[in-house]
Amino acid sequence: MKKLMIPIMESNGENSIISDHFGRAPYFAVIEISDNNFKIITIVENVGEHFGGHGKAATLILEQKPDMLIVKGMGPRALQIFNDNGIGVLSTEASIVKEAIGSYLDNRLTNLVEPCEDSRHHP
Repeated sequence: MKKLMIPIMESNGENSIISDHFGRAPYFAVIEISDNNFKIITIVENVGEHFGGHGKAATLILEQKPDMLIVKGMGPRALQIFNDNGIGVLSTEASIVKEAIGSYLDNRLTNLVEPCEDSRHHP
C-alpha cells in the first residue's frame, strides 16, 4: 500500500481541484493506493503560515508520513525538505485528483526536479 498526498483547493473528494502551488493549498488530500485502487482517507487542512497558522506546510505533510506527493508546483525549500526525508515528489498537469491518480497508476507522472523560482508562483 502507498500513501500519497495532493494539495487541493476544496474538499470535493476525487473531483477536488488540484492547487497550482503546494504551500498555498488550503487542503491536502491523503490517499491510499492498493492493488491499483485508491481511496481518499482524509482531508487535512493547511494550517501553515500562509493561512494564519504557524510553521510550514511541509511540516504538516511530514507528520502524515506519505510515500509520495503529487503537485503542480513547489518551492525550492519544500522540495529539498521532501528530498531529504525520502518522500518522492511527482509533477502533474491534471486539474482534479482522480485525473492525477489515474496518471500515477498508469506511470505517466515524472519526478519534480525543478522547483518554482519563487514561493508566490502562480502558473
